[in-house]
Order: sequence, then structure tokens, then C-alpha cells
Amino acid sequence: MFRNDCPGEGRVDQQTELLQTALYDLHVELGAKMVPFAGYAMPVQYPLGVKGEHLHTRAKAGLFDVSHMGQVRLTGENRVAELEKLVPGDIAILKPGRTRYSAFTQDDGTILDDLMITNAGDSLFLVINAACKDDDIVHMRANL
Repeated sequence: MFRNDCPGEGRVDQQTELLQTALYDLHVELGAKMVPFAGYAMPVQYPLGVKGEHLHTRAKAGLFDVSHMGQVRLTGENRVAELEKLVPGDIAILKPGRTRYSAFTQDDGTILDDLMITNAGDSLFLVINAACKDDDIVHMRANL
């Protein structure tokens, strides 16, 4: 079961000024169609179109702007063991510089949200969803 009721997911109060990501100016310069997402102006498509973007990424490279997402650094001697209580992914075997896709799970085994976990050597770096970042941080604070 996956919870899909994060506040702000694709919904923005019309009176609220949209925030801009670190790459906002680049997105606009490249002709991106910008749409509201989780309180930010985000690119949804570029002039190449979805198929053109896909082919370009396959042939060369792609860039995904994560500056609107939650970014959390976990430190401390027991960071791996403590995080493994909240995610099913095996973080202990994650080599420095490597990233694993995983999910926050609740006590009943349902999925709260997905996230990316990077072993940064002296810490774990987590990238969490923009629309759910406040709920995810509350979950971590309550359980770590």
C-alpha cells in the first residue's frame, strides 16, 4: 500500500507565490514549460518534447533538478542501523559514493514515501520528495 495524500502534491494555493529552484533561470532559458508542483515552479516539458528528451537522455545525458526536494544529512555513529529501522533497503552494504533507492515504511509495513539514500562516507545523504518532505522529516524525527 502506498500513501498518496501528501499535502501540496501538485496542488498550490492560487494566492501563493511559487518558489524557484536553483536551476529555474536555466529551465526558462531552455524553453521549459513551467508548472506548479509542491509550491515550486517546475519544468514539465522542454521544446524537444517527451520523446525528444528521452532520446537525448539515452544518447547523451539528462539532468533532474532536485533542489525543490528535501535534503537531509544523517550523522552519528549509529546512523546506518537507525535508518535501517525505517527503510527495507540494505544500507550497511552501500559503498561510499553510492546511492540506493528505498522507501520509508510504517510499523504496519505500508509505504510512507520513497527516497534516495547516498553513503557520503561520514554521513548518509537523503533526498526526499518535495510534496511530502515535511511529513517525512516528522517521521524521521519521531523514529530516529
